Amino acid sequence: MTFNPYLSKLQPYPFEKLKRLFADDVPNPKFPAISLGIGEPKHPTPALIKDAIVENMAGLASYPSTAGSDALRNSISAWLGRRYNIPPLDAATQILPVIGSREALFALAQTVIDPSACKYGPPLVVCPNPFYQIYEGAAYLAGAEPYFANADPDRNFAPDYKSIPESIWKRVQLLYICSPGNPTGAVLNLDDWKELFALSDRYGFIIAADECYSEIYFKEEAPLGSLQAARALGRNDYQRLITLSSLSKRSNVPGMRSGFVAGDAEIIKKFLLYRTYHGSAMSPNIQAASVVAWNDEVHVQENRDKYIRKFAQIMPILQEVLDVKLPDAAFYLWAKIPDAMGLSDTEFARRLYEEYNVTVLPGSYLAREAHGINPGQNRIRMALVAEPEECLEAAQRIVSFCKNFTPAAV
Repeated sequence: MTFNPYLSKLQPYPFEKLKRLFADDVPNPKFPAISLGIGEPKHPTPALIKDAIVENMAGLASYPSTAGSDALRNSISAWLGRRYNIPPLDAATQILPVIGSREALFALAQTVIDPSACKYGPPLVVCPNPFYQIYEGAAYLAGAEPYFANADPDRNFAPDYKSIPESIWKRVQLLYICSPGNPTGAVLNLDDWKELFALSDRYGFIIAADECYSEIYFKEEAPLGSLQAARALGRNDYQRLITLSSLSKRSNVPGMRSGFVAGDAEIIKKFLLYRTYHGSAMSPNIQAASVVAWNDEVHVQENRDKYIRKFAQIMPILQEVLDVKLPDAAFYLWAKIPDAMGLSDTEFARRLYEEYNVTVLPGSYLAREAHGINPGQNRIRMALVAEPEECLEAAQRIVSFCKNFTPAAV
C-alpha cells in the first residue's frame, strides 16, 4: 500500500504527547482530577443557541449550500461591522461560513499553496512559534514547509519577523498569525500589522489571521482585528488577507463547529470552489443557530465578564510561585517555571499530575526548536476554561506543589 508521503512529516498532537508523558504515572488519589490542559470552553452554552438548534430541525431534510445561507453571511458581515467599526463586507463575495476555524485554517493552505510557483526552493509557510499545530500540518500536506518565527518575550511575545532574511521571504506563500495568540494571549498592534502588510506587498504572500480568541479580553478596549487594521491603513480591499473566526470560544459552542472566513474576494472565490469539492457545507440548523449567536452580544459580554472575574481571582495566587502575567486576551496563562525548581516543563507537568492530579500542557509541546531554541521550553500553558471554583482549586494545588516541592530521589 502507498500513502500520501507528506503524512510522515506530521508530529503527534500535543495531547498525544501528554498522554505518553503520563503513561506510567498514577495520580494522587487524594485529589480529584482537574485539567487545565485543553483549551475547550466549559462555560454553559447559552439557551438561545440551544433553542435555535432544536427549533430549526426541519432544515435537516435538505442539502445545505457550501456558501451558506444569505442570513448567515449577512449576520457575520453585520457582526464584523459592529465589532471592528468597519463598513460591512460584501456578504456574497467576501464572507464564507466554515465548519469551525480549525478545518478552514487547514484547508486554506491546500487552496493557496502552489509548489510549482516558487523559483527559490520549496514554498514556505511562516508560523508563529509557539503555535497551533494545525498550521504546521497544513503546510506539510499542501507540499510546503513550515518556517517558524520565534516569539520574543521582550516584545510581548510578538513573532520576530525582522530576523527573517530576504532569501526566506522570497519562498513564503502563506503566513499564519494568531492574534490574540495561543498560547501567549498576545495581541498584534497597528505597527505590527503595518509591518506584515508591507512584507505581504513586497513578497506576495497571503496572510491568514486566526482570531478565534478575539472576544475574550481583559481591558476596556477590545483587541485590534486584522480587517480593522487593514482599513485603518487604507487597505480597503483586504488584498491577500483572510481573517478566520469562530463561535467556539465566543459563545461556548465548540461542538457546533461554526465559524467563518472573510477578506479578499478573489481568495474567497477560490476557497469556495475548493470547499464545494471538499464537502464542507454547514448543517442548516447549525446555520440558523449561528445567526442567533452572531446577532447577540449579551451572552458574549456575560461570558467575558466571567473570565475577567476568574482571572482576577486566580492571577495573584499563581503569581506567588510562577512568573506569569495577565495576557492581552484569550483564556490561557503562559507561565515560566521557577528556575529554582530545576525542572523541565515536561517534568514539571508530570510531577504536578502525579502529586496533585492537575494537568497542564508543557510549553515545549506547543513549539518547535527553531533558530537554536525552543521558545516553549521551561514554560507551561494553563487553560482556565473550567468553572471558577475548579480553576481556583487547581491554582491552589499548583501553589502547594511549588512551595512543597522536593527534588526526586536519585
